[in-house]
Amino acid sequence: MKLYIAEKPSLARALATGIGDGKTCDGYISLNGGKEIVTWCYGHILEQLNPDEYDEKYKKWRMEDLPIVPDIWKLKVKSDTAKQFKIIRDLIAKATTIVNAGDPDREGQLLVDEVLDYVGNKKPVQRILLNALDEKSVKQSLGNLRNNEEFQGLKNAALGRSRADWLVGMNLSRAYTILSRQAGYETISVGRVMTPTMALVVRRDEEIAKFKQVTHYSVKVIFKNALGEIPTTWRMSDTVPNLDSEGRLLDLKTAEKFLEKFNEKSATQGKIISVEEKNKSELQRLPYSLSTLQIEGGKKYGYSPQTVLDTMQSLYEKKLTTYPRSDCEYLPENQFADVAEILGHLKSLSDEEFLAIVKNADTSIHSRTWNDKKISAHHAIIPTRIKADFENLNEVEKNLYLMVSRAYLAQFYPIHEYKSTKVIISYADEKFVGKGKNVTQLGWKALYKNFEREELDETESVLPPVNEGETVKYVSGNVVEKVTKPPKKFTPSTLLQAMKEIYKYVKNDTLKAELKECSGIGTEATRAGIIEKLQTAGFLKLAGKFFEPTEKSKMAVKILPEELIYPDTTAIWEKTLEEIATGKGSLEKFYQAQLKGLNELLTKAKSIEIKPSASQVTCPSCGKAMVRRKSKTGYFWGCSGYPECRCTAQDIKGKADFTKSSQKSKCAHNGQCH
Repeated sequence: MKLYIAEKPSLARALATGIGDGKTCDGYISLNGGKEIVTWCYGHILEQLNPDEYDEKYKKWRMEDLPIVPDIWKLKVKSDTAKQFKIIRDLIAKATTIVNAGDPDREGQLLVDEVLDYVGNKKPVQRILLNALDEKSVKQSLGNLRNNEEFQGLKNAALGRSRADWLVGMNLSRAYTILSRQAGYETISVGRVMTPTMALVVRRDEEIAKFKQVTHYSVKVIFKNALGEIPTTWRMSDTVPNLDSEGRLLDLKTAEKFLEKFNEKSATQGKIISVEEKNKSELQRLPYSLSTLQIEGGKKYGYSPQTVLDTMQSLYEKKLTTYPRSDCEYLPENQFADVAEILGHLKSLSDEEFLAIVKNADTSIHSRTWNDKKISAHHAIIPTRIKADFENLNEVEKNLYLMVSRAYLAQFYPIHEYKSTKVIISYADEKFVGKGKNVTQLGWKALYKNFEREELDETESVLPPVNEGETVKYVSGNVVEKVTKPPKKFTPSTLLQAMKEIYKYVKNDTLKAELKECSGIGTEATRAGIIEKLQTAGFLKLAGKFFEPTEKSKMAVKILPEELIYPDTTAIWEKTLEEIATGKGSLEKFYQAQLKGLNELLTKAKSIEIKPSASQVTCPSCGKAMVRRKSKTGYFWGCSGYPECRCTAQDIKGKADFTKSSQKSKCAHNGQCH
């Protein structure tokens, strides 16, 4: 019997449909008279043990017990998946061949492999990679099964990620929570990716608070030749008075004085002393990965990263788009054979503007996206060969489906071509610079004419033909006031973009070039969840569409070491995990680096002392700090010396109230626990 183990029920159903007619049983689907069986997980059905499950002594959080490092890493069956695990285990025992049908990424690889390892499987295992769930795609994938051992790198990368997260989370959360409670602060959760992401928002908030607005001025002048007007900007020499260190003119009267001079000279002619022309082009934009779709979906419609992920998962399960958690923006060459069928279905959409776009697509164009060398386990997100019942999609599904389809259609439009021109004009003993962008072929950008993807450069205009040495006439001028703007606060989508482009935010500038090709911190599948967790854990809050750091996150950034709050180390680790996934890196070396880094961080933690909170409440029994905590029934105050000291107090509007009957549980050490 051949057993397919899918990542989730929806994938199992699609897989079974591709195999043939089947009979649905309890926890599996039987096909071909029981010769083939499809069963499913619910994501990870196994989970790591907690420290106290390795040793009961870890139930108490004590600095002297750190680091906690398992000698042998162990897993347990999640309580809510115990029944399905037993079904899978029994089917594995009966199988002759097993097929790993996890999602085509490192977590999908691991969540099936770890079940096989847990039950001690020795039977041969194959791998199926499902990038789309329509029947034709599933059948093609069934005809291209591979040896599961080829994907050991993906499994090792997921294992490395899982164990690194456990080591950081379990050890450093305990260390800094112990320290913070002693000073009267809250629990501090530390995460390998979560903490530096949180710190991005805190630092951005600090930059905005420290920002000093600067008002400065420039002079805009229009010249003209026989063929049209030439908008320019006065290029100030460094001898102009009232310039700051960045060459900005800070004095309005100085700007007005020069403008007056230019107006007085209006009877004289200017001369074009330099013309630089370059023919430039922009290749077709690439189709979407999950991150680029989350970023653009956020900017265009205000959708949160989690909303985009959930919606794309829904479209995937409806078989309308391909695998959503993809980090790839390229397509395999053999997928080109499906173009006519996909475009045929897109022509049936009810959106009139979109219909015109489809009709003008030229399938003879072969863009850069078709590149087998860029494909690993999955490819870019595109429409499938299934015709969309557009009227039965909700608004978010419609919008994201059209975004994905538009990016796919861009591959069948010409390259965008334009002529870039820079003109320098000499006039009134000063120089003026004009920049022009004349589009010679709109190409694929025709798809985005009313769906702008980028901000236009305000310094560029459409210039008439110009020649060096040509004389031009002064037409008019005006002073323009400009005000420097602080950096923008993060939105959910721009924070996700920062996670993806983390090289821009590392502290060590020498790492930027090395990390530019890295896919950032977190993965396509986890970034949205990390951002959501930062909110539910009370580190970030949304004010309108922008993130604000909470007092909890500001306090955490103050006391945590730079290795945790800056993304440098985490980004390097992510780069190493990518190398492990492709077989170029070693899981053992990565693990040893984690242990070394963990010990260094714990040594730092054990040597620091956190200053007590200005609003610290002192325990009347032992003198240690009282900490506000949350129970099932609400907030209360407990001694940071717990369990040695069990003093508690009621919480009244955020303050400890020792006047109630629960005020002084006796100190177990007669007040000597400090």
